[in-house]
Amino acid sequence: MTTPADEILVDARGHRCPVPTLRLRKAVEQAEAGQRLRLLADDPLARIDVPHLANSLGLVILEAPADGGALNFLIQKP
Repeated sequence: MTTPADEILVDARGHRCPVPTLRLRKAVEQAEAGQRLRLLADDPLARIDVPHLANSLGLVILEAPADGGALNFLIQKP
């Protein structure tokens, strides 16, 4: 998968809760305002955990998984 140059890719596939959200949080802390982050995860709990984390940090979820496939979130840091 290729990502735009201004996107930070957080690949947490193969890791279970809480690793995907911990990696996402670390990437968000290092990201610039307005920057986008893409989280790839295969832990089903990420479908619940990521929106909660985004809400608590004030992040905007631009894309979220719509089906039962791989979890692919596109998030923007305000």
